[in-house]
Parts: sequence; C-alpha cells; structure tokens
Amino acid sequence: MRYLLIPALCLLLARPAVAQHSATDSVSADRFAAYTFANDAYFKTDYYFTQGMSGTAVLPVLRLLPGARLLRLPLGGVQHFGLRLTYDGFTPLRIQDPLIRVGDRPYAAYLYLDFFRAATAAARRRRLTTALSLGLIGPAAGARGFQTKLHALLGAPTPRGWGYQIRNDLVLGYAARWEQRLWSAGRSVELIGGGTAALSTLRTYAGAEARLRVGLLNSYFADLGVASRATRRGRRAQFYAEAWLDGRLIGYDAALQGGLLRRDNPYELPARDLKRGVLRATGTLGLGYAGLRLTASAVQISPEFRGARQHRWAQLGLQVAF
Repeated sequence: MRYLLIPALCLLLARPAVAQHSATDSVSADRFAAYTFANDAYFKTDYYFTQGMSGTAVLPVLRLLPGARLLRLPLGGVQHFGLRLTYDGFTPLRIQDPLIRVGDRPYAAYLYLDFFRAATAAARRRRLTTALSLGLIGPAAGARGFQTKLHALLGAPTPRGWGYQIRNDLVLGYAARWEQRLWSAGRSVELIGGGTAALSTLRTYAGAEARLRVGLLNSYFADLGVASRATRRGRRAQFYAEAWLDGRLIGYDAALQGGLLRRDNPYELPARDLKRGVLRATGTLGLGYAGLRLTASAVQISPEFRGARQHRWAQLGLQVAF
C-alpha cells in the first residue's frame, strides 16, 4: 500500500480548489496560542508512546500563506487558520535492552508542521477542519537526545536502543475532520459525533468519533477552545468534563512500518503485524476563564500491533487568547 501513497497525494493536492462559499463566510479575528505535553510516566510506564508535545498558533494573517487554497472546502461559516507543530516519540517495552527487540515496537520519532483551516457553521453546530502536513520521521526529530537527557535529569534508566530507530524519511499528508452536534440538554450537556480521514506518508486511516461534554461550558462550536476579547461570547468561567471515543481503521503507519522512501531501516514491523482496528478513549477535565483554558487528560489506546499491550498516558494542555 505504501507505494500508492505518493501518487494519491499528488492527485489530491493537484485538484482544483473548491470555490463555493457562503456570502456569510468570514475569517475569525481570534488570535491564540496553545501547548500540550504528553507522557506515559504519569502511569509509571515508559514504553510505546512515551512522550509528545505540540504547539499551535491561530492567527487571521495565516490565511495568506501558500497552500491555503488547498484547504478550501464547501462549508460556509467562520474560518480559523492555524499552524501546529507536533513531536512524538515511541519506544519498545524495555528501553534498557541494547539489541533489537524482534516482534516489539520499533524506536521512532517524528516532527511535522500542520497548516490547518477550520470552518465552523455555529448555527448548524458543525465544523469541518482540513490540514496539510509536512515534516520528517527519524533521528532528525531529536528524540534520542531528548529522552536521554530527560532520563538523566530524572534519574531514570538510559534508553539504549535509539540507534535502531526508524530512519529519516518524509512526512507529507492531507487530513480532514467533520464534527456535528448530535444532541444537547440545555447549555450543560452536548454530544458530538464526527469522522476523520488522512492520506499521509506518516499515517493513513479513516475513523469515527463521539464526544460527550458535561458541565459549565460554552458550545463546542462557539470557538476553538478560547476566543479573543472582541469575539468572546457566552460564559466567562467554564468547568467541564469530557469523554471522547475515537475508532480508526489503519491503512499505514510509518512509526511501525518505516517511512515511505527508505528501505534501510534497522528494524520495522511487517504490514501483517499491524492491528487494522484501533480504539482510543480519552477523559478530560477542563477549566477556563475568559481567554485562558487549562486541560488535563488521560488517554488509553488498544493494541496497535500483534502481541502489543494496551497503553495509557496523560496530557496537559494550555490555551491563551490575546
């Protein structure tokens, strides 16, 4: 399947941009930054997905970036444009082993930039988000030095297998996500359903999701989590709980199978060892006031390859509007 990804991506990105837009379309004046940090150490483990970070900036001026037309799709509403930088690192079960653990997860890390556009039709309680991804997987992501230094600082065991990680390769992709409110009870409960799909040299998949939000909260479709002062509506103070269930059908995963262009990885899993159905559950507590939001999440994912375990990690998030 990996040999079909590049031609498919070229056809997708070369398509004419869809130009149908409602006369009520507008670019949001929201300006905000966000950061997340994830690690499995909160659950006293150190394997599989072991650390990750992301940084996001949403600014109206980003609509002028090259490639913005490739993100245009026919949903009218308020438009947000943003950039998100993502880093994730993965290891096998035992990082003290100096040799390749055959049948286990390979060492892998990636670093890539998303340029995304979110179109929200607030009156119809729906949102469509599209994203272009560009980056790399491999040693150039810097995971070996990051994890080694972090473990030295914490007095944890030194990882000894990063020399066998997935080699440097290209990350290039296109993704889309549709979200729609399915049910609500006043201003305190809402159920949101959706679907996702990605065609990428990092991961290719299709999925469905459901999100239940309960508490003192604004509508999920009022903003992207926070809003600048000029566009802020609804509650100033928010405190809520959220349960999110995400199921995916996996076509390709470079963090397990190796990248698209290189065939000289020291170790990778064959396609037959991948679990094609993967389920992820996330529980979140959120606290917000005006243009600030803090979140704490616990994530559990089903086995991703033959012989794997379920895995859990925690994630902390911060959003600040300005």
